[in-house]
Amino acid sequence: MGFLKTSRLEVFVEERGQGEAVLYISGTGADLRARPNVLDGVLPELFRVIAYDQRGLGQTEKPLGSYSMIDYAEDAISLLDRLDILKINVVGVSFGGMVAQHLAARFPERVKKLVLCCTSPGGNFSSYPFHRLPREDSALERGIRLIEISDVRHSQAWQKENPDLVKKMIGIMKSRLIEDHESPGYKRGYHEQLNARARHDVVDQLGLIRAETLICSGRYDGIAPISNQKVLEEGISGSRHKIYEGGHLFMIQDPAAWQDIVEFLST
Repeated sequence: MGFLKTSRLEVFVEERGQGEAVLYISGTGADLRARPNVLDGVLPELFRVIAYDQRGLGQTEKPLGSYSMIDYAEDAISLLDRLDILKINVVGVSFGGMVAQHLAARFPERVKKLVLCCTSPGGNFSSYPFHRLPREDSALERGIRLIEISDVRHSQAWQKENPDLVKKMIGIMKSRLIEDHESPGYKRGYHEQLNARARHDVVDQLGLIRAETLICSGRYDGIAPISNQKVLEEGISGSRHKIYEGGHLFMIQDPAAWQDIVEFLST
């Protein structure tokens, strides 16, 4: 689709596939220019997948001022309004799962089915505090720091014992780097996202979510631990919770994850 002007800001949007529509809300620092992404996976084989860069990120507008989680939820609604979509399935991953929680609690009439992956409800059950990492870190330095947090099996000792695997991980990170991520404007937008993420708290609003919900966790995820997602399961009536063999990237590590998500959205 390219750039769409909504009632709130100009958003960069891509769409792939046919069938029932699915809104995919991506994670911290996500940028559709980094490939492969969800549009290159199994989901567009069966659904019309709509993905977008969130405010402050990628090619979407980066307005001045502080951002809130409600901003991100209302941005999603304004995009759906622009596309004339009244109700849609939503898949939220990591930070996108936080946005999806606010979206489904605040606008329950707009969500058909909800998938929450590797995410947290906030408050006393927050994901790893990215906002506390050194602000001067480059995207690559940040990614290297997170190796042992993203998957708790990948400790410093493990990294020393598996240098070839670590080198491969870093190579993948490098392949996804985008030059303008080191620009002042992009860094400002990214840190505004982190500040909003730090204030995320929907614990007391989980009961407002009416959509049928699938919660997906990685067994070794140190960013969004299983215990946080059990809070989601307890708070969202009728939700189901599945645990996969992997860390924060279990959707890549365990093929069963996407199989289950597709089955959930198809039935």
